Amino acid sequence: MFRGRYEHTMDAKGRTSLPARYRDVLSSISERRIVITSGLDPCLVAYTPPEWASFEERLAKLPQFDRAVQKLRRIYVSGAVECDVDDSGRILVPPTLREHAGLEKDVLWAGSGKYAELWDKARWKSHFETTEDERVEIASRLAELGL
Repeated sequence: MFRGRYEHTMDAKGRTSLPARYRDVLSSISERRIVITSGLDPCLVAYTPPEWASFEERLAKLPQFDRAVQKLRRIYVSGAVECDVDDSGRILVPPTLREHAGLEKDVLWAGSGKYAELWDKARWKSHFETTEDERVEIASRLAELGL
């Protein structure tokens, strides 16, 4: 499981460190790769290869002509890239994915359970500045879901 927030930097070549705890997650399943794709929000989403395969299987069972499913496939599947974790614990994020998320220098990894998100640090901060009305709306929706 991916948990926690970790701040890192990205170098000019597009490499960034995968947090040590996330590397531990990969190590526990004998993996040295992570699947990264564009997110619905202006961020990247990272999965272990087995979790990505499971996601693709679930997606394949959905109706192919449903517009939301088509959009999700176009965003998630077409953007997916397997990234090797090098001996220094870094991954190389492809330029198209860096552009999608606006990643430049300061980045933030945010664990979300079965996946992690990679954000530009400033974008993360501004994305989560919510108004009181938004917080009330979110709390109401979460209550509807039983949380």
